[in-house]
Amino acid sequence: MPPSLSKSPAKPGMNGLVLTAGGARGAYQAGVLKRIGEVRGLRDKPSPFPIVTGASAGAINGACMAAYSANFGEATSQLAKLWSQLKMTDVVRTDTRSLARNVAKIAADFTIGAVIGAGRTASLLDAAPLLKFLTRSLPVNGIRDAITNGHLYALAITATGYHSGRAFTFIEGREGHPTWQKSRRVALQATITPQHVCASAAIPLVFQPVPLVAAGVTAYFGDGAMRLTTPLSPAIRLGAAKLFAIGIRSQAAAGDLLRAEMAPAAAGETLRRPPLSQICGVFLNAIFLDHLDADLEHLKRMNELIGAYQAVSHRAAAVEVSEPMRIVHPLSIAPSEDLAVVAKTLAHRMPRTIRFAMEGLGTPDAQSADLLSYLLFDSAFTRELISIGYRDASARIDEIEAFLRA
Repeated sequence: MPPSLSKSPAKPGMNGLVLTAGGARGAYQAGVLKRIGEVRGLRDKPSPFPIVTGASAGAINGACMAAYSANFGEATSQLAKLWSQLKMTDVVRTDTRSLARNVAKIAADFTIGAVIGAGRTASLLDAAPLLKFLTRSLPVNGIRDAITNGHLYALAITATGYHSGRAFTFIEGREGHPTWQKSRRVALQATITPQHVCASAAIPLVFQPVPLVAAGVTAYFGDGAMRLTTPLSPAIRLGAAKLFAIGIRSQAAAGDLLRAEMAPAAAGETLRRPPLSQICGVFLNAIFLDHLDADLEHLKRMNELIGAYQAVSHRAAAVEVSEPMRIVHPLSIAPSEDLAVVAKTLAHRMPRTIRFAMEGLGTPDAQSADLLSYLLFDSAFTRELISIGYRDASARIDEIEAFLRA
C-alpha cells in the first residue's frame, strides 16, 4: 500500500506502533514493550505511540496499550502482567467433555453430514473462554478516555470478514480520523469492544468465528492477519510518520530452516515427509509471519521512489496525483531466538487432552514446531517469550529510544 498523506487533523510526526499476529507468540511483543516502558524519559509519561494498530495477538496488545495510553510505563507493565499470568483455560476449553463433543461434531459432519446436514463444526477448539478473559482483562473504556485527553489519536484493530473475505479495520479515534475502502480492505469507525479484539484474535479453523456489527449488519469475523497482507498500512493511512513494528519470527531461524531444506538437494538426499502438524504450522506462518518483512521491504522501496520523485519535482512542474505520498520511517524488531524451539521444550505444559490431539497430527522437527508455538497459551511459555523480548529490546534500547525521540 503506498504511503499516503491524510486529510485528517492528525498531528505531524506522529509515531505509530504496529503489532503483528501470532497467537501465543504475542507474549514476545509484551517483553519488548516492557523494556521500552522502563526508559526513564518515557516511563511516567503518556505513550509515545498516539497511533496503535494490531491484528490477532497484536490486537490484544494494541488494545491494552491504547487503554493505558496516559502512562506508558503502566501500559507496558499491565501488558506483561496479562501475558505472564495466562493459562490455557483462559483461551480455550480443555476439559475432556468439551473436546469429545467437538470431535463428535467433526465426525458427524465428515461421515453423515451429507445425509443429515453438515455445518455443526465451528472450529477445532472451543474458544468461548477467550471473550470472558478479554472482557475481564482489557479496560476498553480507557481507549475513549485516552482519545479525549489527547494521549491517543487512534486505535485500529483488523479482523477478516468470513462472508466478503475482506480485511475490516475497526478504528476508534479522534474525530476526523481517516477511513477508507479498497478492493480488499475496509476501514470503519467503531467503538472498540472485547468482541472486536476477540474476533481479530480468532485463529482460523482453530477458534470459532466471532459475530460483529459492521455497517449495521451482523457478520462473522476471524483472525485479522488472514487478509491484512500489508500490516503497516493502517498506521500509515492514519497519518503515522514513523513506525515501530514488532514481529514474532526470528530471521536467523528462518535462514537456518532454508539452508536445512536445501542441503539434502545438494547432497542428493530427501527430507522426511512432513507430518500434518508441520504443514499446519507452515500454514499459520503464511498467515502470521511473512507479511511484515515483505511490507517493510515494500515501504523501503516506496521511500526510495518518493525521495527520487521529490528530487525531480523540484526541477519540474509538480505532477498531480490522486494520493499524495510521503516518506515514512520504519524501525522493526524481531526475536533473536527461534520461538518454535522454545515451545518444543515446553510441550509438556500443553493440557493433556489437547496434546493428545496434536500428537495425532504427527511430530514435527523441533525447528518446525510452529503450530505448538501459536497454541501454547501457558505462563511458562509466555514468560519465557517476555524475557526474550525484554533482552532483545535491551540490546537495541539506545537505537529505539533515539528513534522515538527524533
